[in-house]
Amino acid sequence: SLSACSPDQNWRDVALEGTAVKAQLLCKPDRTTRAVNMGAVALSLQVVGCESAGAMLAVMTTELPAGADAPGLMSGWQKATLQNARVDASVTPIQKQVWHRPELLPLAETVRIQAKGQNAQGQDVMLDAVWGAVAAGDRVRLIHAVVYAPRISPEMANTLFDGLRP
Repeated sequence: SLSACSPDQNWRDVALEGTAVKAQLLCKPDRTTRAVNMGAVALSLQVVGCESAGAMLAVMTTELPAGADAPGLMSGWQKATLQNARVDASVTPIQKQVWHRPELLPLAETVRIQAKGQNAQGQDVMLDAVWGAVAAGDRVRLIHAVVYAPRISPEMANTLFDGLRP
């Protein structure tokens, strides 16, 4: 019963401002919005994230312009995430599976990926990440959540991913 009061288990609801996206994070989040280019598309990426219990958790979302190639942009986002984490698929296998959620668009790129890479300091790190897309009127909103840690407990990643509400 004491673990339920642990700061490492203090899950809280977090809303991403100006969107319907909500998530649960296990610590008080930092927030930022940044301009990013995904392919040839300039986007505003909203990010909430925090560090706790040796893990970094983040949830990101962006609304695509009408007519944008959502599958292509999600695929590129996945490749960029793996490259940034220095994942070498020739050395370490990448686990990839469909991420099922009823509210998500049924795109082949709606996946969960688990892999081993390195952080910016060159230390080994595991990543567990999901990507999905939801309809937002005549547009599409992309959603990405990720956990980075030396070891990721399935409960931590599953709580983050199951707590996403687009």
